[in-house]
Amino acid sequence: MSLVDMVAEVFAAGGVLERAEAHFQPREGQTQMACAVARTIEAGGALVVEAGTGVGKTFSYLVPALLSGERVLLSTATKALQDQLFARDLPWLVETLGMPVRMALLKGRSSYLCLYRMELARQDAQAQDRGVARVLAKVEDWSHHTQSGDLAELTGLDDRSPVIPLVTSTRENCLGSQCPQFRPCHVHRARREALAADIVVINHHLFFADVAVRESGMAELLPTVRVVVFDEAHQINETGVQFLGTQLSTGQVTDFSRDLLAAGLQHARGLADWVGLSRRVELSAQDLRLVARTVTGATKLRWADDAPEGFPAEHWHGALRGVALACAQAQEALDTVSEIAPDFVRLYERGSELLARLARFSGPSDPEVVRWVDVGTQLRLVESPLDIADAMRTRLLGAPAEASEGAGGDGWPDDSSAGPGRAWIFTSATLGDDERLSWFTERAGLQEAQILRVASPFDYPAQAALYVPRHLPSPADPAHSPALAQWVGQAAERLGGRTLVLTTTLKALRAVGDALQKRFVSSGALEVLVQGEWPKRRLMERFREGADHGQPGCVLVASATFWEGFDVPGDALQLVVIDKLPFPPPGDPLVEARTQRIEKAGGKAFKAYALPEAAVALKQGAGRLIRRESDRGILVVGDTRLVTMGYGKRLLAALPPMRRLESEEAFEEALQALLTRPSTTDPTCP
Repeated sequence: MSLVDMVAEVFAAGGVLERAEAHFQPREGQTQMACAVARTIEAGGALVVEAGTGVGKTFSYLVPALLSGERVLLSTATKALQDQLFARDLPWLVETLGMPVRMALLKGRSSYLCLYRMELARQDAQAQDRGVARVLAKVEDWSHHTQSGDLAELTGLDDRSPVIPLVTSTRENCLGSQCPQFRPCHVHRARREALAADIVVINHHLFFADVAVRESGMAELLPTVRVVVFDEAHQINETGVQFLGTQLSTGQVTDFSRDLLAAGLQHARGLADWVGLSRRVELSAQDLRLVARTVTGATKLRWADDAPEGFPAEHWHGALRGVALACAQAQEALDTVSEIAPDFVRLYERGSELLARLARFSGPSDPEVVRWVDVGTQLRLVESPLDIADAMRTRLLGAPAEASEGAGGDGWPDDSSAGPGRAWIFTSATLGDDERLSWFTERAGLQEAQILRVASPFDYPAQAALYVPRHLPSPADPAHSPALAQWVGQAAERLGGRTLVLTTTLKALRAVGDALQKRFVSSGALEVLVQGEWPKRRLMERFREGADHGQPGCVLVASATFWEGFDVPGDALQLVVIDKLPFPPPGDPLVEARTQRIEKAGGKAFKAYALPEAAVALKQGAGRLIRRESDRGILVVGDTRLVTMGYGKRLLAALPPMRRLESEEAFEEALQALLTRPSTTDPTCP
């Protein structure tokens, strides 16, 4: 029996899944996707699948992957989905299908406790702070019991905690096999388990970091695979360009100075002026940051000429030379003590890498990349490709499959030379707004891939409505955010919370969040949650609780990461408000470079780039509203351009087919219908 036939049987009425799960219902779209994945695994090649919310795409790729008997790499965009796949979905399917499969979860270094760094953390200056010392003690106690060393196990640890960088390693400071804690190292153990597993769950950041590492000749990280699945694939382009370019930050330089001082005083006190050397490196980083002292707030500055926009070239290059000189002086001292401890060897390598990057950024940039400076609490120098298309075609998809000492021509270990080529599966709920999914395929070099679009099984006209308030000011008017906040406050108060406001800028986030908090601070009728005030996980948990246990209902005002990956099924979320059409920011250097490339080629950047970007982002934001068949809700877009401008038709077409509310009265009726509808959490409600 072919793999396609086996997969079809599993999903069929009366099949394994329906017998194992009482709530499972065969869905044509889910089976269609699963069979397409099976065919690609059998034949090799690339498959791109856009599967609408509710299709059940996770099982659609997991079932054929497991039944194929191949070694499989599953990559996701978030650690949350990684954990869900590894802890819930895969174990259930493995048991249900009766497959003897070894599974492994592999995350980046920053997710694992580094035992050696934890020992050093006790002497760190930050550890003298009571709060830091208390959390560090908690980490040390947990370290005696954990098997995986995954910090996600440590409940209550804020992902923004200053303790995390103290007790985790980076590629720059890891000592590798020379580390005194190498044998019990959690990162090393996780890699060993991955190399021995049949199914390995990773994330996109780790995948592209490994691609970049292999290019520099470092040891292989990921195991031999023939099948690679990217879930949440819409993020791979933006993730990939981060790792396929070059970056240098003042934070990296400061970390180097701190580790230089710690290692010098611990292993070679008196053999060099470690305090003076460290201080010079740290001051040089501060001097580089001070070149941007006139820039306020986090800003991306163009860097098309000799120096970034607004920076005096003489001061800029002088500061770069200052960092290089301080690092070179540290290198000289490290060279004299390199045989004393492996810390010094690694520090010397880090210094060499810093000097190489400084030299790169001191010279002209390649015409095929874009360069900019990111100004925030630290200064970050970035050189990036415009997309990952070339890297995907030449390093991954188009690489020869001939084996050489167990490795493929692309640097990946390859066991596929005797059979079909590697199978690549890319899937997401949002990959574009045209039949060829060109928003995704062109940037990822996948124009030749097979394309499949599977519609959501939800009854959107019955479950959801779309409303555009016509009375709101123009999005360019400073009065827009205050007016939107006032309108949202009225609607959310009637609904008892259950409202998510998604903003396109941090400025709007603060304006809307502040206005809503002031509105409800005295009455306490609703609790207004604003992104950035609490850790993301805590915000999500509180919002999902809603008005349970005597708490007030919630309004969550968020931006950036909450536009996707935030799943709130049920009545806890019934109103999603998007403040403006999410066009890409015109001042972003990467956006500008992509726009210029299109126009130089004779295209129209708004139609070819800005509009598809907005359509995909709008679709992602709208996707927060309906997460299951019993959900009901209203999507509000506070931007009249959606219904007054010609391009609004394309944006509307990208949205799910919700019914349209054409007046404030119609909106009020729809809101009232939500209030009178029985709760989906009521056990008597079907």
